[in-house]
Amino acid sequence: MARIAETVEWPTLLLIAACYALWAAATTWTAALWLPLGVALLALAVTLHSSIQHEVLHGHPFRSRGLNEALVFLPVGLFFPYGRFRDLHLAHHRDERLTDPYDDPESNFLDPKVWTGLPRWRKRLLRLNNTLLGRMAIGPALSIVAVLRDDARAIRQGDRQIARDWALHLAGLVLVGLWIAVAPIPLWAYVLSAYLGMSLLKIRTFLEHRAHEEAPGRTVVVEQGGVLGFLFLNNNLHIVHHTKPRVAWYRLPALYAAEREAFLARNHGYRYRSYGEIFRRYFFRAKDPVPHPLRPGN
Repeated sequence: MARIAETVEWPTLLLIAACYALWAAATTWTAALWLPLGVALLALAVTLHSSIQHEVLHGHPFRSRGLNEALVFLPVGLFFPYGRFRDLHLAHHRDERLTDPYDDPESNFLDPKVWTGLPRWRKRLLRLNNTLLGRMAIGPALSIVAVLRDDARAIRQGDRQIARDWALHLAGLVLVGLWIAVAPIPLWAYVLSAYLGMSLLKIRTFLEHRAHEEAPGRTVVVEQGGVLGFLFLNNNLHIVHHTKPRVAWYRLPALYAAEREAFLARNHGYRYRSYGEIFRRYFFRAKDPVPHPLRPGN
């Protein structure tokens, strides 16, 4: 029994319990008391739940993958199957391919040749999406459409794994739907909260990676995460996570503090002081071009 207790990451387990408690409170008595507060708290719960799913796919808080995934099976964020998030994100962790328009499934860059052939309206949409305001406002919708399109094509072509992930997701949605049916929160408010949760997550992913000749130089660190850093489970220290992806979220700050200069040398100084700095610099202005600047044709 003592051996089991030593292998359990209790901070993560307690955080999972707190997240579900927040989700339950936001959808019930808080929504009944004042709906805008319920929507806001539910958006925070959705953001935190997604961050916890990220921890789980990297092997936390138990050694058992099945047990870990059972903890985050419930799709409180509505839009994406956990299995798809897991597989796409693990593919993203091939650092030598980071930001590649074809090999990195989380890249926001396009092949310059593809970009040249896009209609003008779509170019405007993607340029807007490369501002922080655009990423938060339309970024979730663009992601939802892209995943639905790509996964529907894969299922039609016979991909049973993706079909299984969506089947499990739909089963989980039935459970969430049953909860919403008896809870005070209206369906439209729940969907709005889920979208707002995705918008918050887009702050984290907005500039996590940049185009750079060397793979370690592509991954950012935002030194003062604040409240957002907690919601993102310290993934503002993203170079630390990519360097040591098996390290639990609550150990990342101490690890960064102990080896700060080494991490900044590793990522070639790709650093921001805080998310406030990022908002000031990029809320209305694009940080990167849409066509990948280091690919032929650009």
